[in-house]
Amino acid sequence: MREVLDVSERRVCRVLGQHRSTQRKVPCGADDEEALTDDIVALARQYGRYGYRRVTALLHAAGWSVNHMA
Repeated sequence: MREVLDVSERRVCRVLGQHRSTQRKVPCGADDEEALTDDIVALARQYGRYGYRRVTALLHAAGWSVNHMA
């Protein structure tokens, strides 16, 4: 968009309401993030009333290394 309108990055970000750092840093996710998301969704469907703590415990039991256990 910046090149099309021939305006500065600062002005474009101000108009769009974004921080300038979002335009420079490429987001990088983990390689297995999709598989983890799929497992979370499957557990949420299977155990609909479980909260995040129990789902996290189930993920740990399945071998995932996510967050920390209190």
